[in-house]
Parts: sequence; C-alpha cells; structure tokens
Amino acid sequence: MGTATSGVRRRPSGPQISGHFRRSLSRVHSRARAQVWPLPRVNFEAAHVSEWLNRLVNVILALAALTIALPVLLVIAVAVKLSSRGPVFYTQERIGLDRRQRGDGINHRRHRDVGGRPFTIYKFRTMRVDAERESGAIWAQREDPRVTPVGRLLRQYRLDELPQLLNVVRGEMNIVGPRPERPTIFAELREHIAEYPLRQRAKPGITGLAQINHHYDRSLDDVRTKVQYDLEYIRRQSLGQDIRIMLKTIPVILLRRGGW
Repeated sequence: MGTATSGVRRRPSGPQISGHFRRSLSRVHSRARAQVWPLPRVNFEAAHVSEWLNRLVNVILALAALTIALPVLLVIAVAVKLSSRGPVFYTQERIGLDRRQRGDGINHRRHRDVGGRPFTIYKFRTMRVDAERESGAIWAQREDPRVTPVGRLLRQYRLDELPQLLNVVRGEMNIVGPRPERPTIFAELREHIAEYPLRQRAKPGITGLAQINHHYDRSLDDVRTKVQYDLEYIRRQSLGQDIRIMLKTIPVILLRRGGW
C-alpha cells in the first residue's frame, strides 16, 4: 500500500529522480545486467477472472466501504487541513493497467511506452507541501522528516490510502492488485528488474499480496521481493484470492505491520 515515495505537489512534467535514488539503482546496475532475470511463465489468460464480475464486485465493495467510512474520512480531512499548510488530498500520476497483448512490443496508439495507462491517484496528504522540492523522489524511510504528525499516524494505519476507493469506483484500480508506481520511478525500475513491467498485466490495487507480506520499499531489493509477490498473485488471480487478501489486510492495518 505504501510506495517508495510520496510527494504533495503534482508537477506536469513529473518529479525529478534524486541523485541518491539514482545512485541506489546504479550500485546494483552491473549486477542486474550480468544476472539473467528469466521472465516467469505466467498464464495470464488462465488466471484472468471474468472482467465484468470483477468490476462489479470491486465497485460494490468500494461504494460500501466509502459509505461506512464516511465519518472517518471527514475526521481525517479536517485533521489534515488543520494540522499543516496545504491541501487535504494529494494527487499524483501513476501507471495503471497495460492492456496490450503479450508479445506485442509496439503500442500503436501511444507515442511513447510508459508501461501502462496513466491515471491520477488520490490519497490523503501526509507530507509537507514542499516535501520533494530539495530531495526529489527518494526511498521511504522511518521517521521521515517530511511527514507531518497527522500524516505519520495515517501512514501507520494505512488510512492515507482510503481515497483510492474513488479510483476503484472510477475503474482505474481494484481493491486488490499490484501497487501502482509513478512514471519516472517506473521507468527506472523496469531498466533494472526485467519482470517489473509484467505487474501491469493486472489492474493496480489498494492492497495486495506484496502489501500483506512485506513492508514499505526501502531499497531495490525490497522492490524485487514485491515483484515476485505480485507475479505470484497474477498467476493465481481469482475472486477467492482477492477476498482472502482483503481479510488478511485487516490485521496488517490494525497491528501496523510494515507501516511507518
């Protein structure tokens, strides 16, 4: 549920990758190039659930969750607004589902291959307005000085992700699926992890197999681990598995597992 980074401002050209983040990737670049990263044999067709049924279930659950959580959402919105300068919500471009057929390396409708369909993700703001002005995009870290006091509490219980239920209703996300990444970081990661683009064969989610089994990303190795969880989820994708992951997400939230 957490991503490598969070910012506050949505910049048209996308945030710049910081030197520290780029150096972190570069340190493993030679190892990644020398090592063969075989693409797993993922039977996407066999694993694909009926799209209309999946969509119906996700919309019903998202609308129900929004209705039940409305008082909590209002309290969080007021707390964010009163505790720090800036907007209540944080929006950012993320990379979504890639509907291209496997084996077709050319997207005939896109001028450039960004890895999937871009969309705007919604979250409660947890950082200062100028969080990435100096540092750019960097890995998440404990006791991050950019995070506001209210934002730290929201992150511990993953409550900052609740507005993404709107993304589910809009059809851009599912409740369960691989977490979406911002375009600039996506472009960097797919250069170092051969399997990374395969995550886009499933619609991104608010929670997922990787989120209930691993903490926030702190390094490239964490990303590698989560990619394997994501691909395992795609291999076994079913409505039953989605429900199991949703149920397992509850103790992860309540016990603050992996949340900062």
